[in-house]
Amino acid sequence: MEVDGVQAVASICKKVDIIPSEFIRSENEQPAITTLHGVVLEVPVIDLSDSDEAKLVELVAESSKNWGIFQVVNHGIPDESISKLIEVGKEFFELPREEKEVIAKTPESGIEGYGTSLEKEIDGKKGWVDHLFHRVWPPSAINFKYWPKNPPSYREANEKYAEKLREVSDKLFKYLSLGIGLEGHEMKAAAGGDDLIYMMKINYYPPCPRPDLALGVAAHTDMSTLTILVPNEVQGLQVFRDDNWYDVKYIPNALIIHIGDQIEIMSNGKYKAVFHRTTVNKEKTRMSWPVFLEPPAEHEVGPISKLVNEENPSKYKTKKFKDYFYCKLNKLPQ
Repeated sequence: MEVDGVQAVASICKKVDIIPSEFIRSENEQPAITTLHGVVLEVPVIDLSDSDEAKLVELVAESSKNWGIFQVVNHGIPDESISKLIEVGKEFFELPREEKEVIAKTPESGIEGYGTSLEKEIDGKKGWVDHLFHRVWPPSAINFKYWPKNPPSYREANEKYAEKLREVSDKLFKYLSLGIGLEGHEMKAAAGGDDLIYMMKINYYPPCPRPDLALGVAAHTDMSTLTILVPNEVQGLQVFRDDNWYDVKYIPNALIIHIGDQIEIMSNGKYKAVFHRTTVNKEKTRMSWPVFLEPPAEHEVGPISKLVNEENPSKYKTKKFKDYFYCKLNKLPQ
């Protein structure tokens, strides 16, 4: 079982205004030095209620090729459903540590459960974040053992959100397919079809006495197909663009969409996974709710055959998602 989450470290550090050395990033990572200050990046915003499908296809494709990130509004998920998701997640992380540790990760649980460490850290540095992982779809993949029992409304809030989220993701997969000359169903089918795993993660970034030195999550691309993210109101997401790190401007009740590694691979590089990281705040707790849409573990992912020819040879290996996942978490070459 994992112990000593960042929440516990934060409660001690706020009294002394310093942070342990394992959280202090090297100068080439420290946000105070590496962020382009005074500029907020306005990533593309797409209105999913637009009745012009051809326009939506073009917008999603262009955003995915040139940015790897965009926000969607009028997406069909009620504000109330998002508010409830946020409310129950916040309540869980505010429980006493002993209650949270009832669903702590174990060596057998894999990625699911409550914990703080996730992947091999370069130079032993840690992210200023605790998290909870559990699958929310399909039903055959869910293990309720890793879902909080408290608050009691946690399960209903997550199930309702996941149900609406699937409608959004199906639209996005269709537009991504059509945007590179495929038939509407082909991108989702290549990713695992109806067996696609929806992995919920809650990130909890407590106030940090030295946000100039620490990161919530270090720079990375997501290993998912798509990541669909809800943030709370506290700024923290940064994107690397034109050789600079920028804060991303949030739109209230929008969903933030990341193109992940598997979409980049399946599109043979036409779509680009977004390189991003998260910063932390001195006064406020930041939280986010990304859902990672992942192929099943045994599913093989590679460039879609229609996109590969003599002029466009395959740029990526075809491999089982579980093998890709293992290499990425352990910082091994793909």
